[in-house]
Amino acid sequence: MTRDTIIIIILTLILLFVSLTYFTVFRPVSLKTPEQIIDIQEGTGIKMIAKNLESAGLIRNATAFYLLGLFKKKDSLKAGEYLLSPGMTPFEILEIIRQGRVVQHKTTIPEGFNIFQIADLLGIKGLTNKKKFLERCADPNMLRSWKIQGNTLEGYLFPDTYFFSKGISEKRIIDIMVRNFWSVFTQEMVEKAREKGFTIHEIVTLASLIEKEAALPEERPLISAVFHNRLRERIRLQCDPTVIYGLKDFDGNLTKEDLRRVTPYNTYRKRGLPPGPIANPGLGSLKAAIYPADVNYKYFVSRNDGSHEFSETLREHNRAVFKYQKRRTRQL
Repeated sequence: MTRDTIIIIILTLILLFVSLTYFTVFRPVSLKTPEQIIDIQEGTGIKMIAKNLESAGLIRNATAFYLLGLFKKKDSLKAGEYLLSPGMTPFEILEIIRQGRVVQHKTTIPEGFNIFQIADLLGIKGLTNKKKFLERCADPNMLRSWKIQGNTLEGYLFPDTYFFSKGISEKRIIDIMVRNFWSVFTQEMVEKAREKGFTIHEIVTLASLIEKEAALPEERPLISAVFHNRLRERIRLQCDPTVIYGLKDFDGNLTKEDLRRVTPYNTYRKRGLPPGPIANPGLGSLKAAIYPADVNYKYFVSRNDGSHEFSETLREHNRAVFKYQKRRTRQL
């Protein structure tokens, strides 16, 4: 075999290797890009990741992907959910996994949700374990680290729209939500609460009652005024949502027997605020708790359309109750 023949063979092999590398590493499987989610579990090795990607039709050759991963520090590949498509090159796919660009699940926590409802919502989305989430919400170390006075984080999981990735820890989710609370509950609000003789925990508790009672944003300062006036005159708040929060077996129908039950949250039986928040209030209710309307109202009753009738005296209130509640019951 001549020297020229050997050179030609070597060049041919190099060309084949370069072509194969280009074909398997730098070219996508298809120009069509139907995306799919690939879930890489914690501890999955590069070989298994490559096989799964090949089986899913996202890469052509698992071996080539594995070799590519060796050059890119395979140990740096991160677990999680990834949105990938055959329109991506193996190199692009590898970079997405290496950088941990996981799928972010949009999660909206409505204003007024309590910790149990939030745990259910996150559980349905597959983001948390409900039991572990609630345990974290009552973890003394978590409460201490965030300087929260209550027995749970109820009231401090700020309602907002979040983006969470699967595999995120319960602690991390809670930290994000509580940090959001402290970002909106400003120092000015803290000082104003203290001027009025309230602790932060009492204001958050009051805000949670306002959140549960007010269907219309414009009524929040009015409802706040009612509660402030009743607290000042040591009149029981008689807030139905607090009673409901204290019932373990509430079936959706609040009865006279429920109103007579002795629980820490029954504001028909005990004066003052309940021991802690009954929900997680939004910014509007937090502000209303600190800045009530300048009115003398001490009572309100639902008009059955989302709004309320407000009264200064018990006589006026009884008339409103007859007009909007008792008379309506008789008509039914």
